Amino acid sequence: MKHIQYQTQGTCSQLIDVTADDNDVIQQVSFLGGCHGNLQGISKLVAGRKIDEVKGLLKGIRCGNKSTSCPDQLSLALERLANASVE
Repeated sequence: MKHIQYQTQGTCSQLIDVTADDNDVIQQVSFLGGCHGNLQGISKLVAGRKIDEVKGLLKGIRCGNKSTSCPDQLSLALERLANASVE
């Protein structure tokens, strides 16, 4: 299993906790802060999908006038997780 806690930047959420199995399939995602209902929905939608698939879907999404968003930050967290060593 791979696991990281990613400190977000430029979003209402402050932290993303994400775990994937040895085949890079996302097992769990949780956010600290942010829009609770929306982020719970995103977490459920990405569980069971491959890291590379989700990164491609979420990268570059913006929130209002911000240059990033919680989904964009999740894509960055997943990039880091993909490069993490197996625990």
